[in-house]
Amino acid sequence: MATTRKRTLPSGKIVWQADYRDGSGARRSKQFARKGDADAFLVQAQHAVGQGTHVADSKSVTVNEACRLWMERATDEGLERSTLDQYRQHADIHIKPAIGGQRLSKLSAPVVQAFADTLAKTVSRSMVKKVLGSLSGIFAEAQRQGVVATNPVKVVKIRTSKRDVKKIEMPSKRELAAILKATPEKRKPFVWTAIFTGMRASELRGLAWEDVDLDAGVIHVKRRADKYNAIGFPKSAAGTRDIPIPPTVVTILKEWHKVCPTGDLGLVFPTGAGNVENHGNLLSRIFWPIQIAAGVSIETGELDKDGKPVVDAKYSLHALRHAAASLFIEQGMKPKRIQVLMGHSSIQMTFDTYGKLFPEEEDDAAAVLAIEERLLAS
Repeated sequence: MATTRKRTLPSGKIVWQADYRDGSGARRSKQFARKGDADAFLVQAQHAVGQGTHVADSKSVTVNEACRLWMERATDEGLERSTLDQYRQHADIHIKPAIGGQRLSKLSAPVVQAFADTLAKTVSRSMVKKVLGSLSGIFAEAQRQGVVATNPVKVVKIRTSKRDVKKIEMPSKRELAAILKATPEKRKPFVWTAIFTGMRASELRGLAWEDVDLDAGVIHVKRRADKYNAIGFPKSAAGTRDIPIPPTVVTILKEWHKVCPTGDLGLVFPTGAGNVENHGNLLSRIFWPIQIAAGVSIETGELDKDGKPVVDAKYSLHALRHAAASLFIEQGMKPKRIQVLMGHSSIQMTFDTYGKLFPEEEDDAAAVLAIEERLLAS
């Protein structure tokens, strides 16, 4: 039977003790300074016991221990090395130093919200969301193992303002044309494929000839190369997709296939020895020099030994992916089709990334006009 009773501790301190039995029938108790708090806890505890979700404070673990359980699960599931590294950084750099010694049962939604708000003062909102995602995963694994009852992270909100939303940086059509024109013949296969497909750099690095249907003019995206050059499947099911390629790219790839370095992996854009190309090499040896040659650059404010301004390339490889999406949208492709081509896991991700590029005002005007015409014709 659950009861609340007043107790005087050996020290002379008066407390209110909530006594109850957990789901296994074991007697549990918790002390409070006020009777109202003890009564409220008892109601919540009895409800949780009835739902089969109650975990006593004494059975809960610290955040540090929960992090260890979470990382063990992630490792056992065979997640990519880069993903494990990211999880470990979130835990070691942001989560453990701040709340690592606290028990999970003590981390209420307000406590987690305070942690997030404090973190937001030192890192970007985007990073706060990523860290909270990891913390939520830590709680989820702890729930699975029965050492915590609820996941308070689910109700925590991170406010974002328009100032927090970064503007998409991508080449204009004039800059794209200059890049295409400045690309040497040897580099055309990679650069043209990147521009006209919008594939991620990791997907281009892991692309195999067996996944390129030059007769049908389609690239089947089935794998990717991580930052450690390990080949694996796309991170989500949406990453596996088919992307049409235009005739010019088909012709370029056909010619490239004849001279492409061969290797055991059969890659389309390998190193000279046929292995996975490093992302940094694609930038420093290919894309950055091409941009500078095309005049798509920015001045660093420094001068070389001859007194001429030193310039850097203006864009990252990911900017070509944004440019491709912009061209798809400009051609009138619907948001759902853009989602598929870009390999986004949800339509919301597509709108969050490229929402401003869709012609909303024109669509609204057309919709209002259509309504007016139907009403007047009736």
